[in-house]
Amino acid sequence: MADGARLAFRETGVGLPVVFLHPTPLDGEYWRPLTEDLAGVRAIVPDLRGHGGSELGDLPVGGFALVPDAPVLTIAQLAADVLTLLDHLEVPTALFAGCSIGGYVLLEIWRQAPERVRGLAFACSKPQPDATDNLSKRAATIAQARSGGSAALFDGMAQTLIGTTAREHRPEIVTELRARMMLTAEALAAVQAGLATRPDSVPTVATLSVPVLAIAGGEDPAVTFAEMEAFHAAPGGCEFHLLPDAGHFAAYEQPEKVAALLAEWLRQHEN
Repeated sequence: MADGARLAFRETGVGLPVVFLHPTPLDGEYWRPLTEDLAGVRAIVPDLRGHGGSELGDLPVGGFALVPDAPVLTIAQLAADVLTLLDHLEVPTALFAGCSIGGYVLLEIWRQAPERVRGLAFACSKPQPDATDNLSKRAATIAQARSGGSAALFDGMAQTLIGTTAREHRPEIVTELRARMMLTAEALAAVQAGLATRPDSVPTVATLSVPVLAIAGGEDPAVTFAEMEAFHAAPGGCEFHLLPDAGHFAAYEQPEKVAALLAEWLRQHEN
């Protein structure tokens, strides 16, 4: 239980604690193909609030100016949830991996509790805030969800966020990931409002004194290689990889490749 919401999580393996934070609108199952390929790791995989088996709880309203009546699932709340889970599991420090919104939460965890962070791995995530035109898109998404259009929104995400290569070579991936997109209209609105109001984390990157791993997808329409290059400014050092034939859900599209990159990075920083 975290701030009035019951959170679901999966824990597998033994060894180095690594927390995996999934992208929206998916849930923790996003990471299963990858964690099955990782040895020597205690994988802690929560469903973010409002996703999968985790409750949304009561949220503040009014933070997103373009939709002032929308509930707001802030990045700060998501980070606090993860830290509460680590307290529950009695895990004082860990390495963290996050995709998309999961990466935004990693940056907030660093701001809230840097002493608990041993390293940060970002997949298809960026430190920049929303551009102005994207704020309008989020408002439109909230309106569509509220009018009963969530299914169409998820259908579109499954087609556009998965890379072209994965859709061509493994077409069943669209059905697999679409089946995990089950947010309620209220949760979808709250997540979009939270993404719209997330802080500019570029200054935070300049404070990252722990090792950073950054993995970009060359077919990712949501986060570009150029945006992720901002992680090179991390004073703790940044190992950067581009997967030219991966989309926004790179770790699910190419779990073996991403697992191999992550495993090598973890070996370098497990002590």
